[in-house]
Amino acid sequence: MAWMSSGSSNAALIKNLASNGLITSERVKNAMLSVDRAHFSPYAPYTDSPQTIGHSATISAPHMHASAAESLLPYIHPSARILDIGSGSGYLTAVLAALVGPQGKVVGIDHIQGLVDLANKNMGKSEQGREWMKDGRVKFVKGDGRLGYKEGAEEEGGEGWDAIHVGAAAKEAHPVLVEQLKRPGRLFIPVGDSSQYIWVIDKKEDGTVTREKSMGVRYVPLTDAPKD
Repeated sequence: MAWMSSGSSNAALIKNLASNGLITSERVKNAMLSVDRAHFSPYAPYTDSPQTIGHSATISAPHMHASAAESLLPYIHPSARILDIGSGSGYLTAVLAALVGPQGKVVGIDHIQGLVDLANKNMGKSEQGREWMKDGRVKFVKGDGRLGYKEGAEEEGGEGWDAIHVGAAAKEAHPVLVEQLKRPGRLFIPVGDSSQYIWVIDKKEDGTVTREKSMGVRYVPLTDAPKD
């Protein structure tokens, strides 16, 4: 039903995603309503399809962001720490920040400095976003997301990431990302080359790891940073 979920405004888009069963939680619905996608997608922001954001990158379709937020929701509590790998223009980072609340922290990491700069600029388009960056709820960093972001996971006595979202297709579910998960914690990651699937990987309180292969998808690949 994703192709029927586009709207003429942010509110209409979210309403259609909910009506079509792509958003099922009031928490996710309210978080997505609070973040205007037009601040993060310069072209057709309320169309439910991927859009270009420059630097040979795209912002995923809204229904994929909804799916990611819904999947990670059980691990998003008021003091949660979340890592958004391949954060791009910063949209899902902002939605996740709306979900964690003032005691939580969301870090967006991207390997292209231009996208890190773009995400900071986009977040600053709203008073809400400016406040989140000021109080430390949201931060964007440049780095190789395939290695996670261990420094952020351990800041202020942290014991890992409660949730990790990966916004580009990896060749494998990198073990280092699982290692950086808290106990318990969840990783949402698209994996594959020509044939891609979402994998939902959970680390239990006792450290055991379970993996569930979910829906087929089509993401841009998680790649090396471009050479200067």
